[in-house]
Amino acid sequence: MVLKQNKSYYLAIFILTSHLNFAYSIQRKGEIGLPGDRWPCLNEGEEVSPKTNIANMKCFRCICQNGFVECERESCPAVDDCYAVKKAEDGCCDKCKECVFNGNVYQSGDEWSDFDDPCSTFKCIAGVVTESTKKCYTACTNPLQPLLNQCCHSCLGCYLNGQIVHEDRHVTLSEDPCVKCQCKGRRLTCEKQACPVLQCPQTLQYTPEGKCCKKCRKTVTYTSTKGGCLLNGIYYQSHKDKKIRPDACSVCTCFNETAQCQKTTCSALDCPSDNQIIRPGECCPECKPALIEYSTSTCTYKGITYQNNESWKLGACQTCMCNNGEIRCARIQCPIVKCRSNEFLQNIEDQCCPKCIEKSVVCSVFGDPHFRTFDGKFYSFQGACKYQLTADCVTHTFSIRIINDGRIKKHSSYIKTITLKMADIKINLGQRLRVKVNGTKIDSLPYNVDKSVKIFKTLNEELIVETHLGIKIIYDGYNFLQVEAPYTYKQKLCGLCGNYNNVARDDLTTRSGLMVHDNDVKKFAESWRVGGMKACSRKPHDVSHYPQHCINSKKKTIAKCSELKSHHIFENCNTRINSDKYFDFCKLDMCDCLTQSCYCESFTAYAYECERNGVQLLNWRNAANCSQITRENAIRKRKARKGRTKQQNHEKLKLSH
Repeated sequence: MVLKQNKSYYLAIFILTSHLNFAYSIQRKGEIGLPGDRWPCLNEGEEVSPKTNIANMKCFRCICQNGFVECERESCPAVDDCYAVKKAEDGCCDKCKECVFNGNVYQSGDEWSDFDDPCSTFKCIAGVVTESTKKCYTACTNPLQPLLNQCCHSCLGCYLNGQIVHEDRHVTLSEDPCVKCQCKGRRLTCEKQACPVLQCPQTLQYTPEGKCCKKCRKTVTYTSTKGGCLLNGIYYQSHKDKKIRPDACSVCTCFNETAQCQKTTCSALDCPSDNQIIRPGECCPECKPALIEYSTSTCTYKGITYQNNESWKLGACQTCMCNNGEIRCARIQCPIVKCRSNEFLQNIEDQCCPKCIEKSVVCSVFGDPHFRTFDGKFYSFQGACKYQLTADCVTHTFSIRIINDGRIKKHSSYIKTITLKMADIKINLGQRLRVKVNGTKIDSLPYNVDKSVKIFKTLNEELIVETHLGIKIIYDGYNFLQVEAPYTYKQKLCGLCGNYNNVARDDLTTRSGLMVHDNDVKKFAESWRVGGMKACSRKPHDVSHYPQHCINSKKKTIAKCSELKSHHIFENCNTRINSDKYFDFCKLDMCDCLTQSCYCESFTAYAYECERNGVQLLNWRNAANCSQITRENAIRKRKARKGRTKQQNHEKLKLSH
């Protein structure tokens, strides 16, 4: 037998630039993988099936995330406390050693009962089958008879020591965490079964806090030896009739590389765990005899006296009850939860168990302008009217509208004002970080509107509007706008930012519910126009497209925009967030640029997305010459050109008369 430490791995996807072949590298943490560019994708949030001849690609699930194919290993059974890990034969999942019992193969963790005896229970852990008989615990004075194929009596109602027992949770006793209670169909059943016998030595066994059974501290790789078994770290040869006693409660035999153990299940005790003792050579604990016999119906806990049958909470997970002078407690057992890549584990106030919560999503507007929807869809639309950017179209708790100004450019427009409406609150944000609340100009920030809205500036001179709804606005006072929405608005939003349902391909859905193609963005966007023609600075049909020679022929433009891909400021992010779309939009913006700094708009949007995904970009604005001063100069030049345009139009009008 050979015992080896088990290693963990993770996957990265690449295209080797020299061969243009799809490849991958299995990397140990901290090591460098294959060189090359990552594989881009378009259908944000959707599952991708890479066409590749990589042998173990079936072990991974791939999705399109941030414009790149991201692959992660499919969920494998946990082996972090297994003392007999078998290396994956198919290259996918390592697994704990299985058990062979009565001619059947059971995987580690499998649990089953005898069909003729529902009180018998069998469990396989790392090549050891533990057989035991359930012990019943009755939590009421008038129990109901066991149902068919059920071992223990049950109690009507889902309460245990003052604790509500939900059907998707197990509750244990503080006196004996091995007693598990579960509620089904308003019937509460409590039962106890023996803990499985382990392979690892007793010196490597420990009991996690608040848990019933011991686990192994160490994970090792198991190499088969014909017929033998491992118990408590000791190797035994196969012998059906030879009895092995690994502890005072168990009797085992070894056959066909599986140890088969019969273990005594101890009855649940009514005394606290610190009042329980195990006498030498005995299997089960017993309660220490009381030093003084007395009778009382009240209980005292931390100086507070509770009456008989009165209950109280010890935090969100534990409730206690006074039972004829004795304190009885019940604790909720939380399931092991693994969150997806777009989720995080969050503790909910006044709830015991944490939950996987979807991360908030953002919609970005930048440049001439370009849009990235909540679901990651990119498109450009240069309309110069008032539009519904996003709104709660189900419960109508808020709306955000933008006015785009197109009077000084033929091919594009820019954000002029943003309006947030929420109940009786109306907030206007304008160029140069101007703020109005319910029509009143706000000269001093930070500014709060009751407990509903908080408005402040960052060190980078950006406006932040935070609301009690979880809706957040970031605006640089020039040409970058970002709206953040929490998961509570999933499938409730509509407008230019899409519908937030984690599917990018249906984001171009009109107000009437028609889904249009990517080449018909104008039809989609015009359906969300509001305010009539008086809100337009240019007629909707007057939008003209950039000439193709402008986009592709300006070498200086391409060189400047290429810094998104090559500039040392962004190199840490290029493998996390696909910059292709930002690069394309950068070239468009530079085609009709007054200041030659319009590339900053795409750079800003890309930098925000990088930082939102955990990539720190230190002082990128100065390094890319996109400081606040540069933006102020751009605004001044825009204003000057706007003034000249008005003067020219006025002179043309005079000549026509």
